[in-house]
Amino acid sequence: MLLQLLETDKEGIGSMNSMRICAFALLTLGSLTIVSQSMSAQAAGQPNSHYALQSPDGRVTVAADLGADGVLTYSVAFDGNEIISPSPIGISLEAKWPADAASGNMGHGLRILAADHRTGEDAYTPVNGKVASVRDGYSEVTVHLEEQSGAHRKLDVELRAYNQGAAFRAVLPPQPNLSEVRITSETTMFAFPRDYACLGLNLGKYHNSHEGEFDPIRARYIRPAALYELPLVCQTGSGSSTFALAESGIEHYSAAYLSGRGDGRLGVEISLTPQVDDEKLAVATPMTPDGVKTPWRVIMIADRPEKLLESNLVDDLAAPSRIEDTSWIVPGKASWDWWSGPIIPGMANVGSNDATYKVFIDFAARLGFPYMLIDAGWAKGSGGGYYLRPDTDITQTAPGVDLAGLVAYARERHVGLWLWAHWHDMDRQMDQALPLYEKLGIKGIKVDFMDRQDQAMVEFYYRLLDQAAKHHLMVDLHGAFTPRGIKRTYPNFVTQEGVMGAEYNKWSSRVTATHNVSLAYTRDILGPMDYTPGGFRNVTPANFVPRNLGPEVMTTRAQQLALYVVYTSPFACISDTPSAYETADGKLVPGADFLKRVPTTWDETRAVSGEFGQFIVVARRKGKQWYVGAINNETARHISVPLTFLGTGHWTLDRWTDGSEPAAVTTGEETIDAGGGSVDLDLAASGGAALILTPQ
Repeated sequence: MLLQLLETDKEGIGSMNSMRICAFALLTLGSLTIVSQSMSAQAAGQPNSHYALQSPDGRVTVAADLGADGVLTYSVAFDGNEIISPSPIGISLEAKWPADAASGNMGHGLRILAADHRTGEDAYTPVNGKVASVRDGYSEVTVHLEEQSGAHRKLDVELRAYNQGAAFRAVLPPQPNLSEVRITSETTMFAFPRDYACLGLNLGKYHNSHEGEFDPIRARYIRPAALYELPLVCQTGSGSSTFALAESGIEHYSAAYLSGRGDGRLGVEISLTPQVDDEKLAVATPMTPDGVKTPWRVIMIADRPEKLLESNLVDDLAAPSRIEDTSWIVPGKASWDWWSGPIIPGMANVGSNDATYKVFIDFAARLGFPYMLIDAGWAKGSGGGYYLRPDTDITQTAPGVDLAGLVAYARERHVGLWLWAHWHDMDRQMDQALPLYEKLGIKGIKVDFMDRQDQAMVEFYYRLLDQAAKHHLMVDLHGAFTPRGIKRTYPNFVTQEGVMGAEYNKWSSRVTATHNVSLAYTRDILGPMDYTPGGFRNVTPANFVPRNLGPEVMTTRAQQLALYVVYTSPFACISDTPSAYETADGKLVPGADFLKRVPTTWDETRAVSGEFGQFIVVARRKGKQWYVGAINNETARHISVPLTFLGTGHWTLDRWTDGSEPAAVTTGEETIDAGGGSVDLDLAASGGAALILTPQ
């Protein structure tokens, strides 16, 4: 049964066992508190105090319980094992209310007006991403609550159970005395029943570029002062089951971090990003006909940690696409002038000029890439990149750059151009720049250095994506927060950073093989990631030297190839300079042939095998072909890759595997019988493998 409504007597109300969750909503007005108590009216007029929602496959249980103290909490279980212990959902409102607002003690309880339950399905066709179609069913209960005293304000609590996990949110419906909603914080919590082993990125401050290492941490060491990036991924200790905490649907709201519980017990709490000009306020929004909704709080769950990569839950919970005609949104690979320096052997005056850009356009054309990304320096006054200049004008070009001429030059070679811009300049000149880019024939924009996730910045994302869509421009956001499902709402949002990617090789030794593997289990599970792989100056960690011109990477070339399969990015940059991929006489160097063939969007995704934070193998299908990527940490290992995802029959296997040194690639072709078989791979330290399987 997808939804069970279970009665409990008064004596049973106080117990909070592992299979019961309570939906508790706590609203604080200064020192005044509303407590939401989720109780369903039955035919006999007596309220229920317990709900148990089950996912379509019966494995995920989301429960809501009223405790003896009148507080409702929620909890989540997987295969009968408690994942999240009874925990509150809460919103704290600013103490200063309009003159017509009710005053006085609002009490500590609400009564149930009604409880609606239903089953549903998220069915949609992603424009680009890791699958061709989605059909995810769920069960849901919405509890309608009202204050028992005081102003009798109303609150709804929505809870869902999916096969891939659970989600919940609080909704303030339209009502008197709430024409404007001002939220200071949330008291929403994820209580842990055990000391989980997790991977987390503690950014430590609200304003940041959302870049860093996801390090191993035990739950007991997550402190209240910490600010953990989403997702936080934890193994449950029950078999290999793993969950990740995320959020979706953040429009008109502030994005969240996770902090340790204030009472020092196991678990984390929602920490909303405050507004830039008022650190005591997170959200200020007028009441809407649909109410004011918190984002969906998401608990992704899988049998094994690598299986989280297959989940679509964050996108499922986001608003559907607002772009009716998406035919102009065309994913693909791009050459890119920034990462290498740029360096072009034999060319004088390499930099932000037509001659340099044409080398990268020609390279894209030779390898069949549909795009070339022109990074910082093309616009008037923008050569400083990160540093803002008062004379920057992203509707004018720098000396030596003929943008209209470059568009025409690229179009003749079947290459489209993307342009970089600082977000401050884009915000200031959006109304002039976007129509101009559309008229010129620009295909997309890369907007950089937002480095925030407060409500105002969230609003900038939605406004930019909406306006870009009106002018048929795809968007890549850098210095961006991690995905919250916005790409489903605006599928022209084809990729985003929010990751410590390959650029860090230019100035640090932080992008290790362990870091790359950890990203596959954390950041990569949420959505597209513009990591920009493809570094072909491969050295061992011992020989690595950070440098701005001609940067090196501390992983093998085979791992760099595999990253194009393991990570998703519908707009995928080939990071290095053309001479890194081609010899002086125009031949492709070992491994570059794989870059020509690998797609950027997929019809199906399977996480094949892995060990949490150690290695991972991912298979993705495009049409009839399967592409497999395996990446490894610093410990060499032999693995056997099961081929059950192929079904049966004979297949041609092309492989690119680790050679005798980091830059060496061993290639080969063979025929295999897929039925019940496997492929053996020897992964070097910091190594990997890339495979293509074609049915015969």
